[in-house]
Amino acid sequence: MTEVTDKVERAIARFERVTRQLDERGGPVQDAARRDRQRLNAGLGRTLKRVLAVVVVIWLATIIVGLAKPIGMFGFLAALLITAAAAALVIARGGRQAISAPAPTADLPNGAMVERFDSYIYRARRALPAPAQAEIDEMTRILPALRQTLERVETLDPTAQDARRLMSIHLPGLIERYERVPPAYRQERDGEGKTVDERLVEGLAAGKTALADVSEQLARLDVAALETQGRFIQSRYGQPETLPSPDGADGAKNDSQGAPTT
Repeated sequence: MTEVTDKVERAIARFERVTRQLDERGGPVQDAARRDRQRLNAGLGRTLKRVLAVVVVIWLATIIVGLAKPIGMFGFLAALLITAAAAALVIARGGRQAISAPAPTADLPNGAMVERFDSYIYRARRALPAPAQAEIDEMTRILPALRQTLERVETLDPTAQDARRLMSIHLPGLIERYERVPPAYRQERDGEGKTVDERLVEGLAAGKTALADVSEQLARLDVAALETQGRFIQSRYGQPETLPSPDGADGAKNDSQGAPTT
């Protein structure tokens, strides 16, 4: 009986794994993965440019010193070692940041913060329970539009500040606190009868709603600004009243001249 139960549980687990993989092939998960790959490739490209710049600076300095005073074989070897060490340091720092995708920091601009948050929640998604993953997926749907509107707003704008606190402090803090809880304690209920998993899902849902409200509010401001600009142009440069054509005026004049008098 135990063996049959184990087989059934393994079959159910395998089915859930397959369906989850099928779901992740499309929709917001695939979009988030594509954006994350693009950011990773861009980060690697920037790292390679930094490495090239460091190498050029080191060897230009070596050439200048060599022209002033021969450096010899030991100087050449020292330049090679310095180049290798500097390149390794740049690669380590850039690669670690690109691969780990840490939570956004408070000093990032609005657009960069949305991108970093997008990478962060995509990387953290797999360690969360299925209901929390669903909330993450819904959150990733609104991030492209949020970035488009938020990056045009000043950092100190009150609406932008609310979104920035959510992405850099509150939501990453919620996920990190959940990850610290041992799995054996995540199904225990608190004083309100809710588990750790349920608290996580509720917090993510509230954060998703708040970010969606910010995105909608900023988008409506853009729509209102466009409407105001359109009305101004229409009132200032709109079509003038239609005047009678010269031919029509002349024709009417001739008709009046040729009419018989009584």
